[in-house]
Amino acid sequence: MRIHDLPTPCLVVDGPTFEANVATMSAHRPGRALRPHVKAFKATALARQLHTAGHDAFCCATPAEVVGMAAVGLGADLLLANEVLDVRRLHTMVASSLGSRITVAVDSVDSIAAASSAGVQEVLIDVEVGLPRCGCPVDDAGRLADEARAVGLEVRGVMGYEGHLMMETDDKAARVEAAMAGLLAAHAAVGGDVVSGGGTGTWDTNTWVTELQAGSYTLMDADYARLDSPFRPALDLLATVISVNRAKGWAVVDAGLKALATDHGPPTIDGATVWFCSDEHTTFAPADGGELPAVGDRITLRPGHVDPTVALHDRLHVLHGEEVVDTWDVDLRGWDVRRV
Repeated sequence: MRIHDLPTPCLVVDGPTFEANVATMSAHRPGRALRPHVKAFKATALARQLHTAGHDAFCCATPAEVVGMAAVGLGADLLLANEVLDVRRLHTMVASSLGSRITVAVDSVDSIAAASSAGVQEVLIDVEVGLPRCGCPVDDAGRLADEARAVGLEVRGVMGYEGHLMMETDDKAARVEAAMAGLLAAHAAVGGDVVSGGGTGTWDTNTWVTELQAGSYTLMDADYARLDSPFRPALDLLATVISVNRAKGWAVVDAGLKALATDHGPPTIDGATVWFCSDEHTTFAPADGGELPAVGDRITLRPGHVDPTVALHDRLHVLHGEEVVDTWDVDLRGWDVRRV
């Protein structure tokens, strides 16, 4: 199969670019110094490529991702890097992943109780390091670790995500260091071997974590591409031009909000300006007086945010040039642990 045989809209991955991204990160963060976050790509076949590159510990965002990874034999060390209070779902995750090592993030007595009741054995204390999201205050981390141990949980260490600094350009290194100073203070009170955090945007500035939770570096997107990094965009949305208004100078493709996420900005098209996305369409115009495409032409759009874009699709088509060399099912979508 070749690229022109694919129905649109669909996601395509440039194989050589993906391979170069993986090699670059693996050289910088070999083995368990990297804990790739599968929420970025939600495909066990892609995770298998990272395992082949030497990484056998993974981050997950949902219990369903944990179950899916365990089911294909990638459960050597899985971290559910998210607070989950649904005891039934956690229990199903544990029962469906026997033989896998599963650790769960907790940041309150409630999340500790849920993990303990569900049969989880190991936890990380999630610490707030500047991003207004999950995580306990630094000064509360030691107490929560004691609470967890009191109900029989093993505390492996701490995690903290400096997500507010991923796209920062001014004084980034200093601000990451300040965020990690809080995480290291929490770690001193908690104990354990693990200091987990970071992401694609701080891959080279966060030198304090023992494991980096990066995932987007594998595929990248238009937002992350704005950073000065060695990782190149490997993911595109293939679309077909379905309408052209030559009198007024615009064209429309058959891919819109139901095929790509715009929370980090609109998609980009080389040599064109994107006007807007609607449910099934994206309207654009050539930049700098360029030529309009013809109806039926294939073009690629680069999504602004890889994670939620991938979650809208069933598969990723891997390309070498114009040849489709592999297809990776997006088999970690959704939240239902029973369907995996």
